[in-house]
Order: sequence, then structure tokens, then C-alpha cells
Amino acid sequence: MSRQRSRFEAFSDEEWARIEPLLPSNEGRKGHPFGHNRKVVEGIAYRYRTGIPWRDLPREVYGPWQTVWKRHRRYAADGTWDRVLAQILTEADAAGKIEWTVSVDATIARAHQHATNTKRPEQDTGASSNYKKSAVEEVEPAGHGVGRSRGGLTTKIHHAVDGKGRPLAIVVTGGQRNDGAMLLEVLADISVPRLGRGRARTRPDAVIADRAYSTGVIRAELRRRRITAVIPAKSDHIAARKRRGSAGGRPHAFDAEAYKDRNVVERSFNKSKQWRGLATRYDKLAITYRAAATILAIITWLRT
Repeated sequence: MSRQRSRFEAFSDEEWARIEPLLPSNEGRKGHPFGHNRKVVEGIAYRYRTGIPWRDLPREVYGPWQTVWKRHRRYAADGTWDRVLAQILTEADAAGKIEWTVSVDATIARAHQHATNTKRPEQDTGASSNYKKSAVEEVEPAGHGVGRSRGGLTTKIHHAVDGKGRPLAIVVTGGQRNDGAMLLEVLADISVPRLGRGRARTRPDAVIADRAYSTGVIRAELRRRRITAVIPAKSDHIAARKRRGSAGGRPHAFDAEAYKDRNVVERSFNKSKQWRGLATRYDKLAITYRAAATILAIITWLRT
């Protein structure tokens, strides 16, 4: 009989047994070997769940905060959490547990002053990355994924979730970045490897999104990839088509019944913002902030 999780633990014994073999091993690694891996990973999750400063991590539970932070920084930079999530998704897909009607949306997180006191290049802070390379300098987006919107300095998390609201793709940009402009990049982040031979699955059956994603470029790309678009047309587009009469063409097909399922992505954001370190961004680096969102995605899949 498995023991009950304590309030300091994010993973049950069964969940930890699934991800522990997927974490970097000490074999062939130079320098001091990794130790207390579970304690350190639990410390990372605890910090983001509570939103406390790294220095305030309970030492008697998780050990030195510097060790927890350095391990998080390393795993964020080398793509460890992306590989763990990919393996969890691979197993779920092989078992037929992924619902490939995907909902896409974005949510804003206010950037705390601790996240904005680094030098940010005068570049487009809406840039993003898939964060899966090895060198941090190559993957950290311009301006660290912090941008100025009406809410001040903010970060935006873009999600693609399956039919049950479980994350398949996570992209971080500056808060001023247009949702629709990021759709193709978010879809490009979906990659579920096969257990056996064959290419990873990257194409959902359908994409559900709100009017912000209703553009000709997006609809054309979804048609090209043979993905059903469940996106309502903008009112000005409808009016313009009607003004042109028969020359305006036929209205876009829209499944109003399927669109009712778009709420799963909103519920996914609601769940992610229960972690205070995600609801407010305290991280200076976008890669470490996104890594925390990926850890939560892993926990979500493990528990379902």
C-alpha cells in the first residue's frame, strides 16, 4: 500500500518511479555526482507552488537552496524536462490516452520586479524559443520573454492542450505578443514520439481557438496540414464578406458544438495559476520559468 503524499511533496512514490529513470544519470559525468535527486526536484516544485524566494526553501526538507536552484537551471537549459514530458506523452499516446482535438490559447502573468531587474536588449521581446538546445545563450529569447502590455511588464504563456486540458505544447513570450501570431509556433512545439519506429506525431485532428486566431494565414496553414479549424469568424470579416455579396465567397465552416469544448484550455490555465510562482513571474530567465510550467504539465499527465 502506497503512502500518502505530504504537503511538501509534489510526486507520489509511483509518479516519482516513472520519472526518475528519465532524469540525467551520474554515469560518465565529470565533477561532483548528482545526489538527493528526489529531494531537489521536490524543492523545485515546492518553490513554484508556493512562490517563495529560493533562499526561503526549507533547508531541513530540501537541503541547500543553491543546490535546488542550480539543478533547476541545469535541467531547464539542457532540455531535461522537455525530454521527460515527451516520454510521458509517448506512453500516453501508445495507450490511446491523448485526445487529439487540441485547444489553443494564451494567458498573461505579471512580471515581478525581481524578474525585470536584468538588462533586457532593445529587441523584440515577443520573441520565443522551443528551449530544446543545449546552450543557454542560444535558447533564451530576446528580452527574456518579458514585454510591456497594458498591464505593465508581463509574460505570456501559450498552451496547446488535448481534449482533456492536458498540455501538449508550452511557449513563453513577452506579454504584448499577439495570440494569433503565435499559433503556428505553438503547433510546431507539439511533437509526440512513437514508442516503436516511425516519426513523432505533430499533427492534431482539429484545433479549437477563439476569434483572435481567425486570420487567413492561420486558416490556410491548417488546411494545408489537413487540420480541422474550429475557429469562429471575426464580426468585421463577416460584415466585409456580406458587403461583397457573391464575390465574398462562402463563410468558413464552423462547428459550434465542438467549440463548446474550448473551455478545457481555460481550465488548464486555472490549474497552472494555482502555482503562485507561475501566476506571477519571479524568474529572470524565460527558460527557467517555462521549465516550471513543463514540470506542472508532467505532474498533470502523471495524475491522469
